[in-house]
Amino acid sequence: MSSANVRVPAKINLCLGVGPVRDDGYHPLATVYQAVDLHDEVRATSRDDGEITVTVHSDLDAKSEVAIVPEDADNLAVKAARLLQERTGVTLGADLAIRKVIPVAGGMAGGSADAAASLVACNEAWGTGLSRSSLEQLAARLGSDVPFLLHGGNAIGGGRGETISPVLARGSYHWVFAMAHEGLSTAAVYAEFDRLNEGATVPEPVVPDALLAALRAGDAEALGDALSNDLTEAALSLRPELEDTLSIGIEAGALGAILSGSGPTALFLASDDQHSLDIAFALSSAAGCADVVQSRGPVHGARLG
Repeated sequence: MSSANVRVPAKINLCLGVGPVRDDGYHPLATVYQAVDLHDEVRATSRDDGEITVTVHSDLDAKSEVAIVPEDADNLAVKAARLLQERTGVTLGADLAIRKVIPVAGGMAGGSADAAASLVACNEAWGTGLSRSSLEQLAARLGSDVPFLLHGGNAIGGGRGETISPVLARGSYHWVFAMAHEGLSTAAVYAEFDRLNEGATVPEPVVPDALLAALRAGDAEALGDALSNDLTEAALSLRPELEDTLSIGIEAGALGAILSGSGPTALFLASDDQHSLDIAFALSSAAGCADVVQSRGPVHGARLG
């Protein structure tokens, strides 16, 4: 038996533009992703019978969240391994062990991260030898965020998020994440977005020029001003208490505040380590926060190690 261990980061959306729902049920997106140093780990150990198993655990105080992660064929990491089997014709199976750190249903693509890690880990454990670009093609079939979690860094996402283009960017950014007590369904947030916009003309989404300019310049203050998320109103409609969390971070002097993806994790941009610590301290007493985490980005995507 051979094994491979992969660390994979969480993602945040620096902007998330959402267009009108398409005939296939998806919304066109215009987003800028950033990978941040909050990592899950996936270990793949090969087995001879072709079966794929998965176990999930966490060292954090999030046992109830981890309990909702499926440990069967519905797990996205299992689907990724199955897809790699189909693509390569390999007859080996794998035991997948996932160590969760990325919040479950927190808008930071934890499931997609595990799928990306599963592709990399199984590709190594099985010796199938697919290139990173080939893995990215498989990743696009698994979900909108999966290709980016292979890529990492900063990137523009188009289509339904799966079309990835690197972004010219400078600098490293300090983030504070306010984790909510329970997750928020992505499907429910998009459904609420559609309800709130019923009868309205929803424009095609675009990435703001000001955000790209801020990244090119490495200007944290300008980046904070340019953060945006079209799903905010829908997420706050479902979870009004998140507005208080955002307000606390802003009052603590955050350069910018935004929900991550479909929420409920709230992101706050800080100017440096001390500023990050100050914001984290202010958020630690917020009623809506289950945990507060300091992080930095961008970082690499899924990597062996």
